[in-house]
Amino acid sequence: MKNAKITICLAVVCVMAAVNVASADAFGTGINAFTIDFVSISGSTNPTSGYGIVNNDYRMGTYEVSNDQWTKFKAAYGAVTGTPSYVYDSNPYFTGNSVPTNCTSWYETAQFVNWLNTSTGKPAAYKFTGTIHTSSYTLDIWGAGDADGTNLYRNKNAKYYLPTENEWVKAAYWNGTNLQTYATKPGDTLYQGNGSNGGWNYYSNGYATNPYGPWNVGSGSQELNGTYNMMGNVWEWMESPYYTGDYLSVSIRGLRGGSGGDEDYLASSARYYCDPHYEYHGVGFRVASVPEPATLLLLGLGGLVLRKRK
Repeated sequence: MKNAKITICLAVVCVMAAVNVASADAFGTGINAFTIDFVSISGSTNPTSGYGIVNNDYRMGTYEVSNDQWTKFKAAYGAVTGTPSYVYDSNPYFTGNSVPTNCTSWYETAQFVNWLNTSTGKPAAYKFTGTIHTSSYTLDIWGAGDADGTNLYRNKNAKYYLPTENEWVKAAYWNGTNLQTYATKPGDTLYQGNGSNGGWNYYSNGYATNPYGPWNVGSGSQELNGTYNMMGNVWEWMESPYYTGDYLSVSIRGLRGGSGGDEDYLASSARYYCDPHYEYHGVGFRVASVPEPATLLLLGLGGLVLRKRK
C-alpha cells in the first residue's frame, strides 16, 4: 500500500508538470535543421464567453517564428509561390537571424506550416490545389470529411497549424480563472523594455528600440503561460477569419498582439485584421500544435489516479 501511495503521488506530480511543460520539435536536416519551442495549454478550464474558449489541450509556440527558421524552411522546401503571385513577392523588411520573420503573407505562413507537417510525416494543415512551387498553387478549403469540425481551413489530422483567435487568446491571457487584460505573469506589470531589461516592445511616448523595429524573439519578459512577445514586437496572423463563419479563400484574417509601433492593441480585448494577401513589415506569426502523446497519456493517468484516491 505504501508503494502504491508513492506511485500515485509521483503520477500526480508528473501530470501537474505535463500541463505546463515546455518542449521543442525538430525540423529539417543538416544546415537547414531548426527547432520550434512550445508550451502546453490545458483545455480543462475556459472563459464562460467571448474569445479564449478551447476545450482541448494544445501547444502554443513559445516564440514568434524567426528569420533564421524562415530562411531554413525556404532552403529545404523550395520556391514559396502560388496564386496570386504578389502574395509571395516580398522578403523580410527587418533583417537579422533572430528577429521575427516579417513581410510574410497569410498564404506564405500556411505553406510554412504545411511543410512542418509533411516533412515530419503528417497531413498538411491547409489545402492547396495545383502544382506545388508553381504559380498554379492555390489555397482552397477542406470538405466536411477532412475539416477540423466547423474549421474549414484546418485538416483534422494535422499536427501543426496557425492558431485560431481563440487558441491565441487563451495562450496569451487565460490564467485558469479569467482572461487577464495583459499577458503578464503574477506580480509583473506591463512596461516598455529595450530588449535587455525585460518588458515588452511597444510604443509608449516613443519606440522601445532605436531604430524602430522588432527585437530578437525571446527578448523581453516571459508571459503568463510561458510565451514571449504575444504583446508587441510584431502582429501575428490568426488562422481564423476576422468575421465569424467567413471561410471564403480570400476572407479577412485576424491579427493579434500589436507590434513595436502600437500601444492600443496589447490588451486581451483588442482585435485587428488584415487581408491575407498583404505582406506587411509589422506582421509575423507563431505556430501552434496538438499536444504530444506523452502529455495526453500523463493526463489520462492523472484521471485514473484521482479516481483511485476517492
